[in-house]
Amino acid sequence: MKPRWAAWLVLVCLLAGCFGGESAPADHAARSSAPDGTPAPVPSAAAAGWKADEQPSTVFYEIFVRSFYDSDGDGIGDLNGVTEKLDYLKELGVGGIWLMPINASPSYHGYDVTDYYAINPDYGTLEDLKRLLAEAHARGIKVIMDLVVNHTSREHPWFKEALADPDSPYRNWYTIKPSDEAAPSDNAAGTGSPWHDAGSYKYLGIFWEGMPDLNFDEPKVREEMIKVGRYWLEQGVDGFRLDAAKHIYGDFASTVHSEEIAGKNKAWWQEFRSGLNEANPNAYLVGEIWDSATTIAPLLDKALDSGFNFDLAGRILDAAKGERDPDVAFSLKRVYGAYGQASGGSFTDATFLSNHDQNRTMSVLGGNVNHAKMAAAVLLTLPGNPFLYYGEEIGMLGMKPDEAIREPMPWYAGPSGGPGQTSWEPLRYNKPGDTSVEQQERDERSLLHHYRTLIKWRNEMPELRDGDIDEYDTGNAKLGAYVRMTKDARVLVVHNMSGEKQSAKLTASERYGAFREIVRQTGSGGEGASLDGETLSIAPYSTVIIR
Repeated sequence: MKPRWAAWLVLVCLLAGCFGGESAPADHAARSSAPDGTPAPVPSAAAAGWKADEQPSTVFYEIFVRSFYDSDGDGIGDLNGVTEKLDYLKELGVGGIWLMPINASPSYHGYDVTDYYAINPDYGTLEDLKRLLAEAHARGIKVIMDLVVNHTSREHPWFKEALADPDSPYRNWYTIKPSDEAAPSDNAAGTGSPWHDAGSYKYLGIFWEGMPDLNFDEPKVREEMIKVGRYWLEQGVDGFRLDAAKHIYGDFASTVHSEEIAGKNKAWWQEFRSGLNEANPNAYLVGEIWDSATTIAPLLDKALDSGFNFDLAGRILDAAKGERDPDVAFSLKRVYGAYGQASGGSFTDATFLSNHDQNRTMSVLGGNVNHAKMAAAVLLTLPGNPFLYYGEEIGMLGMKPDEAIREPMPWYAGPSGGPGQTSWEPLRYNKPGDTSVEQQERDERSLLHHYRTLIKWRNEMPELRDGDIDEYDTGNAKLGAYVRMTKDARVLVVHNMSGEKQSAKLTASERYGAFREIVRQTGSGGEGASLDGETLSIAPYSTVIIR
C-alpha cells in the first residue's frame, strides 16, 4: 500500500496532466489517409489501439415534488402526481428520477427533516411512494431520493430533547456547547457564524439555525443514518442523492480541506456504503460535493458512485453563452484519470447544467433558446449520468431567491391552467402562456423536442450512452468537438456553437481513422450539415454525430 502522501501526489499529478498514458494530445493530424487521397477505412479498436474506460449511464430528472404535478387539487404537487406524469418522463427518454426531499419537514423545501422514516403528508403516504416506485420500475425508470444526513430540523424530536436535557442520550447527537465557550467560527458553508444561540447554550448548524448539524463522531448517529438508508432501500428506492456530502465533518473553512477532515468524510461514506450493501449492493449514491475534483475523487473509493460536476456545468454554460468551443475533453480526461485512480475504475460522472440551488439555465443564458439548445447538446453528448432539472427541457426561467428557481412546472399554454397544475408559489418568472409543456409539444422546433431528440440519440448509441471521451481539434474556435468511444466503436461529436454556418477539415488519425458518415444531426432554420470528403459544413447552432 502506498503511503497516503504518495497516493495524494498521484491524484494531484493526474489532475494536472502530469502523466501521459491515454491522455494524448488532440488526435487530428492526417496520418492514415491513403496516398491517392481515398478515405481511410474505419479501424477496429484492436487495429487502431484506442482504449475506452466506459461509463454506463442513465439520464436522470430532478423533481421538486411540490412544484411538479398535483393529483388532488390542493395546489401542491404530490407523489401521485409524479406517477401520473411518468409517461411524459418516459417519452422524454429519462431512465432515472431524483426526488428532492420527501421526508416529513416543517419547511417548503424539506431539507430540514423531522422524521426520517415518514413521508411529508403534503406529498402523500408510503403507499403512494410504493406505487410510484412500482410504476416507474415497470417503465424502466429508477428512482433515487434526497437523503439529508448532515443535519436535522431544529423541530426534530432528537434535537428538542438534546437541547432540553443535558443528560439525554441525544445530547451527543449534536454539537452543543455553553454559550461562552470558545469555538471556531469560520463557517465552511458560507458567511456568518455557524453557531446559534439557545439560552445558555449554542449549537452548530453551518447552513441555517433551523438545521442543527448531527455529530458523526457519535457512533449512534452513524448507526441510525445507515438504518435510515437501509429502510428506504427496502421500500424499493434505487439510491440516494446525498446532500452536503463534504460537510459531514467539514464545518469550518480553516479545516474543511485538511487531510484529517477529508479522511473522516471518506471513512464515513465508506461505512455508509458498506451498511447499505446488505439491503441493496447496487444502490446508486451521488454526492453533492460543491468542490474540486481533488475533493470528490477520494469519496469515490468504495463509497459514492458519483459526485456532481459543478465545474463542468459552469464551463458548458459559459461556452454556450459565448458561442465558443467548450473544450471539455481535455479536462474531463484528466479528471476521469483521477477518479479512476481513486475508485479502481468504478465511478460515473454526474453532469448537469443547473439545479435547485442555482439560477436556472435559461435565465443564465439570457433567455436565448439557441444557446439553451447548444448547452443541452453538449451536456447530453458527454460521458456520465446527465441530470436535468425539472422544467429545464422547456426553458423555465428563474433567479434567486430559492423559491423563484423552484416555481410550479407550467403544463398548460392557457392562463387558467388545467388539471394537475400546481399553484403553491406565485409565479415570478414563468407566467402563464410564456412557456409550457403544452405549447412546446405542438412545436417540433421547440426546446422540448430538442431534448427528446438528444436523449433518443443517447439511448440509441452506446458510444454516447456509455463511452469514454477523447480530444479532437477542428482548428475552428466556434466548433466544439470530441470523440466518444466504446471498446468496439467510436463517433465524432461536433457542435457549431455559433449563429453562423461553419466548416472544418476532418482529417483522419492513426488512432481513430477517418470520420466519413453523418449519422445524426440537428439543424437551425432548416439547414443541414454536409460532409464533402474531409470538409464538414455545419449549420448554425447545430450538432452532428459522425462515424
